[in-house]
Amino acid sequence: MNGRSLKLIRDVIINSGKLTSIEISQDSIYLEFMDVELGSHKETEDFSLTVRFAQDSFITAFYNNIWDIDFLSKYDFKNQLLSEDVLLDIDDLKFVDFEYLNDLFYDYKKEKTISVVEDFSIHNIRNDFFMLLKTREIAIAVGGNQMDFFTKEERLDDASLRELSNQWMLYFLKYHLKRNIIKDPMCENHPLIYPKE
Repeated sequence: MNGRSLKLIRDVIINSGKLTSIEISQDSIYLEFMDVELGSHKETEDFSLTVRFAQDSFITAFYNNIWDIDFLSKYDFKNQLLSEDVLLDIDDLKFVDFEYLNDLFYDYKKEKTISVVEDFSIHNIRNDFFMLLKTREIAIAVGGNQMDFFTKEERLDDASLRELSNQWMLYFLKYHLKRNIIKDPMCENHPLIYPKE
């Protein structure tokens, strides 16, 4: 994906997105986000986006309170498996930003890393791709040498991402024409209507 697409992914996640699950299967790490601004609304479907990192993947949680990263304690080291539901509101998200990563070292007292690479160090990342996300309680760095994005129906590329973003914007505009009939919190609290200060 190009830089514009990564900026678009950041925008569609941080406006109202939530991290809802983390899965690790050997050398692949999946993060699922709900309430992302992609696609058109369907009654039976949520707006979701899955990000997958593979090939020498890692995940590092930055924290001050060990209970905030309890989900990582269920990692099965022998089989390299984890499947945990979480519910974390996303405050910020960046891709391949070393300056932002350095800030996390100072903002949090502790860190915990899981990686298939034996000598991996979060202080010396050599992966091609990584994503940093910050919530109110913790921050997470996750990466690998391969990064993919999926909806429930398809693997995304630059063109399909742009199309889904346009579909959501049309849904958003139509919603505000009918907002007295239905209520959608994603549209009600959107920064286009109520800019963040």
